[in-house]
Amino acid sequence: MLSTEPQATLDSDNEESKVHDVESSVSKDSVFPSHLDEFPEGGLAAWSTAFGSFLILFCGWGYTTSFGVYQDFYTQHYLTNKTQFAISSSIVGIIEFFCRSIGSFNAFLGTAVSIVAGSLYDRGYFYHLVIIGSFLQGFSIFMLSFAKPNQYYQIFLTQGLCSGVALGLLYVPSLAVVSHYFKRKRTLVMTLVIPGSSLGAIVHPIMLNNLLNGQLGFANTVRASAAMVSALLLIACLCMRTRLDPPTTPVNYIAAAKKCLHDVPFIFALAGSFLVQIGFYYPLFFLQLDSVKHGIGIDFSFYSLVILNVSSCVGRVTSGYIAAYIGVPNLTVISAIMCGSVILGTIGLSSLTSVVILGVLYGYSSGVYNAMVGPLVAVLTPDPSELGGWMGICFFVGGFGSLIGTPISGVLLTSNYTWWKPALFSGVS
Repeated sequence: MLSTEPQATLDSDNEESKVHDVESSVSKDSVFPSHLDEFPEGGLAAWSTAFGSFLILFCGWGYTTSFGVYQDFYTQHYLTNKTQFAISSSIVGIIEFFCRSIGSFNAFLGTAVSIVAGSLYDRGYFYHLVIIGSFLQGFSIFMLSFAKPNQYYQIFLTQGLCSGVALGLLYVPSLAVVSHYFKRKRTLVMTLVIPGSSLGAIVHPIMLNNLLNGQLGFANTVRASAAMVSALLLIACLCMRTRLDPPTTPVNYIAAAKKCLHDVPFIFALAGSFLVQIGFYYPLFFLQLDSVKHGIGIDFSFYSLVILNVSSCVGRVTSGYIAAYIGVPNLTVISAIMCGSVILGTIGLSSLTSVVILGVLYGYSSGVYNAMVGPLVAVLTPDPSELGGWMGICFFVGGFGSLIGTPISGVLLTSNYTWWKPALFSGVS
């Protein structure tokens, strides 16, 4: 999702620089005008905007990280006419490869398009981005309901491409607008807003699993999901309001890229982010299928992602307190190592107990890692005015890891479900 999911932040003293990463796709002149230095720190407009941001994360990243439900359903019921993620050496095979990387392509676009969305946000296009992104998200899920069995391209275009673009358009603006109203309380407010993605990753799998495997069927289940998402996004659009004028000089991403690519510590951080993202989404997309194929009860397997995402939420909330003692870089490295170790541990998944343990451990460690990516880049960025550009570049590079990692894991899994191969690949990476 690096995870391309929304980042949590640290203690209050460092918050202004660290949350500024995703909150504001920052520019040099993103310092607020002097006559607006007094932040409301509350009020109806402020809290309704924060609530709208919460809903967007609920329907955006919360939905993307629920893809494991679809992965399980597609593999067992809907996309079954060929071997799992079969690849040929022809051009058609290459296209087929990317068409089957639906979840990872969606997550990649969620970060890649954020660079464009951040630039547009800096130019004052907040409402355009939020309205268009909300419409695309609801529309893409609704159109997914018309996808026919074994028609890979139909699912790829709706759930992979269209929904991914929508996610990218909504990501930066929904977080950035919160900083219009809060400065002193920004840490507290972001702590309340960011768990929207975690709550979505809990609610959506429960709803989808129960409806997909009930009497509604695929089409009606997806339409029900689209209706809920569309209604919540409409409420979000009505709630959110900007307060500050856009900066006069938006960030120059080309100049920022040239500068950061000469910074050795940041280069190592980029390489690490890319490698971590290769295996990061493997449990999120395959844990439920892994549980089902190992004979774990169907009813319990449906809640494996819920367990993982609840633990992830706890990891995000507690990461700031831990980082205050051991430091952001150290905690980032530790959490990345923990993620890899737990993924390797999925090789031994065989019982209900092992699913619970692995889900809790991976959820927590991945939640901590997600929370630390933004603050880590903030620590490595020498000029705070360029933080948005450096953050966008980090998201973009890390997104390529998530783009290629899940499809490769699918290839290694094969139709015989050889679980140790993708687990070894994802854990070592």
